Amino acid sequence: MKCISSLTLAALLAAGLAVVTPVSANVSLPHVFGSHMVLQRDQALPVWGWAEPGEQVSVQIGEQPAVTTTANKAGEWRVTLPKMTAGGPLTMKIAGKNTITLDDVLVGEVWLCSGQSNMEWVVAGCDNAQQEIADANHPKIRHIKVPKLTASVPAKDFPGEWQVCSPATAGGFTACGYFMARELQKKLNVPIGLVNSSWGGTRIEPWTTPAGFADLPALADIKQKIAKADPRSAEFKEGLGKYLGTLETWMQATRQSIAKEELIAPMPEFPQDFIPLGARANPHGQPTTLYNAMIHPLVPFAIRGAIWYQGESNHAEGKLYTEKMKALIKGWRQLWNSELPFYYVQIAPYHYGAENPVVLAEFWEAQSAALEIPNTGMVVPSDIGNYKDIHPKNKQEVGRRLALLALKNVYGQTDLVASGPTFKTMSIEDGKIRVRFDNVGGGLASRDGKPLNWFEVIGKETDWTKADAAIDGDSVVLSSDKVKEPVAMRFAWDKSAEPNLMNKEGLPASAFRAGKEPQMDILSLKVPESKDYQLLYALDLAKAKRDIAYDVDRRAQIAGPVDRVAYFLELRKQGEPTQWVYVSMDVFTTDLAKLGVPTVASKARFQCAVTHMNVLSNNPRVTAGTDFTGNIEFFPHNYGPLNTAKVPNALDTAWDFGDQIADPEDGYGSMQVGHPAARQTIFAFNNWKSGPAADLGIGTSDAKAKAQRTLDWTFNGNASQYVVKQLKVLVRLKK
Repeated sequence: MKCISSLTLAALLAAGLAVVTPVSANVSLPHVFGSHMVLQRDQALPVWGWAEPGEQVSVQIGEQPAVTTTANKAGEWRVTLPKMTAGGPLTMKIAGKNTITLDDVLVGEVWLCSGQSNMEWVVAGCDNAQQEIADANHPKIRHIKVPKLTASVPAKDFPGEWQVCSPATAGGFTACGYFMARELQKKLNVPIGLVNSSWGGTRIEPWTTPAGFADLPALADIKQKIAKADPRSAEFKEGLGKYLGTLETWMQATRQSIAKEELIAPMPEFPQDFIPLGARANPHGQPTTLYNAMIHPLVPFAIRGAIWYQGESNHAEGKLYTEKMKALIKGWRQLWNSELPFYYVQIAPYHYGAENPVVLAEFWEAQSAALEIPNTGMVVPSDIGNYKDIHPKNKQEVGRRLALLALKNVYGQTDLVASGPTFKTMSIEDGKIRVRFDNVGGGLASRDGKPLNWFEVIGKETDWTKADAAIDGDSVVLSSDKVKEPVAMRFAWDKSAEPNLMNKEGLPASAFRAGKEPQMDILSLKVPESKDYQLLYALDLAKAKRDIAYDVDRRAQIAGPVDRVAYFLELRKQGEPTQWVYVSMDVFTTDLAKLGVPTVASKARFQCAVTHMNVLSNNPRVTAGTDFTGNIEFFPHNYGPLNTAKVPNALDTAWDFGDQIADPEDGYGSMQVGHPAARQTIFAFNNWKSGPAADLGIGTSDAKAKAQRTLDWTFNGNASQYVVKQLKVLVRLKK
């Protein structure tokens, strides 16, 4: 959106901010109230609606005395019915100038069912669906589906109606909710109501209230985004006020230009931050929009608790999801002014394309961490998933496990085991690791009778290694003949993990890790040659900018002339193994200031061959070996693809290890080592002045970059992808 007229702005704001309030002289109700509904037992029952301002409204259920109130000036009314025990069917009458009669009302347990597609998934899509539907004769289970809607501000109602569970209707019920309800109804012998407010493919942020994001520093950016789009906020008023001032100035100048028959400047672009969230592209992906349209209209309808199955659309963000769960749960509990029980399903193993295997494990860890929130519980489905299907069909067991959590923690059946084994402590004993568990139930067991799998250990000088795992009471003892001194362990740390550790009640353990993973000194462990070198510079490339300030600068401590220089670059993306490269060569300058990043201040400008080059790397795109002839491009200038320096095997049609230096001197900047005979870039650090948008790479760029003719990582702007990015420059003293 380049610009927007005043009329368009007004229309946009109206579309995004209008709240549809039922307008009628007659008494009316939100659709969450209807025939066949279930009301929550043992709680005061708010009932609300609309009528003519000043109209007297009475509400009566069954044989109880009617409760009377008067509609306020906005035509809103609300009463609170006294607590009721489970039972029914009853009739509810709401009377004013007209009378509404709701029939077949039951009193029992009401659960809100929300999340994305695995909660929306219906009974008709589950395992053994045909038989499940045929057997679904459970008239005391009721279901209402909230339609998929978005809104910029809280809505008051939605279209929908309650359905009685039968073979004619159950196929369209939320499967997780239905199978939970079936188990609860059987064990409690009371009616069960399901309020299904779910939408496939959605993130957690749209379901969260604005207040939920408050007081959580990690989510301050989302809080700010919501505030800027809220016409009631100071941020909105200040920002839009500035825009309107700019617009008025433009209008005055435009009128003058018209009068003088001069060219007119373009209208100032409308600030995108102030467009209502519900009026933006992908509105169901914007913070609060689903809460506004699909949760707020339910408040304060009395419910027992909520179940939640979501996370696939947030699964790559690790620990941040724990904070977003805090925001969601806090916000909903504020709405209902209650510590609502909140039970959720951990997402199941799934391949997620070529994604690194540990990304999902870190997300599982974040979901487990949300159990620190009081009155929550988590279902682990790793044994009932389908690695090739993001929608596992065994929702029967998911629902049963949700019911176990509720039966134990809400309904007082404390003798139940409702969770699989959970990590308690870790200790190191004689070269082995002992992991103790809570929630062992009748004891730890292997689901398939085979040795326990998916346990790994790591030592101070080893990588992660598969561990032998043996059950010992409430513990699992881990060992490996390849790791003599283990210091940390992890379990199910892979997106494909379907581990067999469970308790004897058949409930599986979730992914976790314990101990402190050692920070491996790759340089000393993997590069024997480095012991002959001294550190000259160390730089965390996250701090890179135009004027480089090294974290370590030992120029003053280097005693005597040097004859070799080495570069060690270490890169790691979130959840992925570290990649590294070491390259050493005869010095190309005796000026130590010019051996580091070639800034303008360093006065380094080199495009030349280097001799006796040794290379080591764990990157398969780098040819390892010794005594190569290499090439360096160290300069702060701009550069183009022409091979004017006649570097062997370099191209004139691509940015590679032979490029043409160009003005200005304070330009893009190149710090590259190449291997012409192998037609490879060994490493590249370009455009350091751009900080997070700098170019970083080990080996020649990937296929996409080749198609764009940037074999040396030029224009990749990828530095922000790495959580670890360290450069070390080492020198060897001349003998």
